[in-house]
Parts: sequence; structure tokens; C-alpha cells
Amino acid sequence: MILPFHKYQGTGNDFVMIDNRSKTFNALKLPIAEICDRRFGVGADGLIVIENHDELDFHMIYFNSDGSQSFCGNGSRCAVAFAKSLGIIQSETNFLSTDGPHYAQIDSSGEVKLKMHDVLSYENTNGDYVIDTGSPHYIVFVEDVYKVDIVSEAHLVRYNDRFKAEGINVNFIHPTKNVLEVRTYERGVEAETLSCGTGVTASALANYLHSNNTSTHNVTPVKSMGGELSIEFSRTESGFSNIYLIGPAEKTFEGEIQI
Repeated sequence: MILPFHKYQGTGNDFVMIDNRSKTFNALKLPIAEICDRRFGVGADGLIVIENHDELDFHMIYFNSDGSQSFCGNGSRCAVAFAKSLGIIQSETNFLSTDGPHYAQIDSSGEVKLKMHDVLSYENTNGDYVIDTGSPHYIVFVEDVYKVDIVSEAHLVRYNDRFKAEGINVNFIHPTKNVLEVRTYERGVEAETLSCGTGVTASALANYLHSNNTSTHNVTPVKSMGGELSIEFSRTESGFSNIYLIGPAEKTFEGEIQI
């Protein structure tokens, strides 16, 4: 079978995008790991299938590069850009992702503003934070994110007794005067990625909590290894609401692969 695809990236987080609105194939039977392999396949952090939805604009089905499924913030932003290129949407959309419905806006430059789900709980573990922003994240504050041996340090968390069964993403962060620096190890990819949308979102919330910030509305600029994003959110008595992940989503190329 010849499978047409498009390749998108959001601050270096890259995805194979497939239009399956005609239901040509069963998305759950795709050889995800083979397609995402960077030597023998297209190469990507994840694969996204777009299908029709009876009530919303489209259904986004997301796979990590190992074939597991989860919610992906940057992937969702890229799915919005892809849906616009297909003529499914114009400047705004309501779509279904792995963790439920989402609203997003996209402007003429390709910047996507994705609304995340409210965060009503979090855990502080001796100054580290566990926050679920659609995918679970563990956040560690460090003095210099660029000096962290990210794989070995992340494995101490990712594969400990508590998290090894379900997995968890691990973020190393450092707030500077102007920007929050973040590096992320992603479960499912099992390596560092250049950017992680749910990770930078969780990191921005953790930084707010850690700094004892009391402002009601916040915009946090974030620098990932693949580029800059911003997180907008409101603090409420029950947690955080009106959370938006904001940044660019770009098409890099398209092609076909035999599967």
C-alpha cells in the first residue's frame, strides 16, 4: 500500500500527518514505529491521522513514535495547521483529540493558539512537581538546563517504581529574567525531543507555583530546544483555567511511503 503523507513541525517537534477522511485504512493497524523510524522510515516524533467527526470539525488520532497513544500539544497545533491546509477549517476550530475536545485559533502566519484543558490538581514532591496537562509530566528545577545529562537523569524518574508502568515525561527547567528554559524527555519517544507542548505548559504552571506568584492572569514565554512558545493561563481557587499553548506550526514537506 502506498501511503501519502505530509510532514509538519512545531518548534522542532515533528510529525507525520495523514489525511484519512475517506477511511481508506484502519489507523490502529498502521506500522507506526516503522513509519516514524528516522533511518528506515519517514522519521518523526509522532504520527497524526486526521479523520471526520460527526459533531466537530475533525478527529485527530495521535501516536507516539513507538505506537502508543497520548495527547500531544505540539501535535495538536500541527494538526490544526494541517486541517487548515486541507480546507477543513479557516481561522478557528473545535476538534477531538486523545484527551477530549479542544478549541484552537490559527492566524495567517501559521501561529496556533490551542486551548488546553483546565488543571485542577498537582503534586509538589520536595520542590519537584507532577502535573498532568493532557499527558503526565514531572518537572525538575535545575541551575543550567544545558548541562543536564537529560537521558540518564530522566531515566531515574521515568523508570522508577512509581512511574515505570505507565510512564511519565520529565522536564528540566530554569527560569531566567526574560524566559523559562525547558528541556523535555518524552515517554513513547524515550528520548529528548526538541519541544513538547504539554511539557512546556506543565513547566510554566510549575514555575508559577514555585515562584509563589499571586497574579491572576499570566503569560509565560518559554524557550525549548527547538524554539520559543508562550503559555497563557489564569489562576483560580481550584487550579488553573483558560490555559493556551501558543506557537508556530509549519509544513516541511510531503511524500509517499510504501507500507
